[in-house]
Amino acid sequence: MPDYRDDLRLAHVLADAADAATMDRFKALDLKVETKPDMTPVSEADKAAEELIRGHLQRARPRDAVLGEEYGIEGTGPRRWVVDPIDGTKNYVRGVPVWATLISLMEAGEGGYQPVVGVVSAPALGRRWWAAKGHGAFTGRSLSSATRLRVSSVSRMGDASFAYSSLSGWEDQGRLDGFLDLTKAVWRTRGYGDFWPYMMVAEGSVDICAEPELSLWDMAANAIVVTEAGGSFTGLDGRPGPHSGNAAASNGLLHDEMLGYLNQRY
Repeated sequence: MPDYRDDLRLAHVLADAADAATMDRFKALDLKVETKPDMTPVSEADKAAEELIRGHLQRARPRDAVLGEEYGIEGTGPRRWVVDPIDGTKNYVRGVPVWATLISLMEAGEGGYQPVVGVVSAPALGRRWWAAKGHGAFTGRSLSSATRLRVSSVSRMGDASFAYSSLSGWEDQGRLDGFLDLTKAVWRTRGYGDFWPYMMVAEGSVDICAEPELSLWDMAANAIVVTEAGGSFTGLDGRPGPHSGNAAASNGLLHDEMLGYLNQRY
C-alpha cells in the first residue's frame, strides 16, 4: 500500500497557512463579500486562502493537479488536490465559528478519482481532523498530538443521533417526506451543518448525517476521514465515495436503513 504520510504532512502545512489567513479576517468589519453566479456568497478570505494553498502546491507538488471551489481545475494527471478554502462561508461572514478549510488529495483509480488524504481544519473551533488511506483517522492539535477516531456502535435507528444542514434541499428534490420520516425514527436530530456532522460521525458522537446537494470539494476530505474512522460515506444513491452530488455518512451499521428512508419515494 502506498505511504501517504508525506502528503498528509503537506496537507497540514497547507491547512496551517489557510488557518492564519482566514482567522486574520474572521469577524473583520471591513470584510469584502460578493455574490457568485449561483447566488452563494464568497468572501475575500475564501479567495485568499485558496490562492495561498495553490501557491504552496505549485512549489511543493508542481506535477499535481488542483481543483478548488473558487478557481476551478488547473493541471492534469493521476493526482489531484481538492480544496474548499472555507466550507461554511455563510457562517464565516456572519461571525459564526462553524466553518473549516477542507483539503484532500485524490488519486486516479478504479471507479475514478478517490480521496487518499484529507484534512479538515476548523480554527475558530480550535479543532482539526485528518486521515490518510490505510493509516486511520485522527483529531488533535498536530500529527504528534492526536487521538484516533472511531465511529459509534449504535445499531438501532431509534437510538441514533441524526445531523443535517437544512430542510430546503430535501424539499427541492422531492425527498422531504422521507427525510421527515427519518427524523421521527431517530432518537435525536440536530442541524449542525456543513463539515461538522461528518466529523462527529467519525468521532462517534453522531451516528448518521446526510445532505441533498453538494460539490466534490465539500465532500472529498470528509469522505476519507469518515471511512478511515470505520464509517460509510456514499451518495444518496449508495455509490461509495464523494461523487454523487450529495452525501450520506454513517457508522456503517445504520447506512442502508438511512438510505431507505431518504430514497423511499424513488
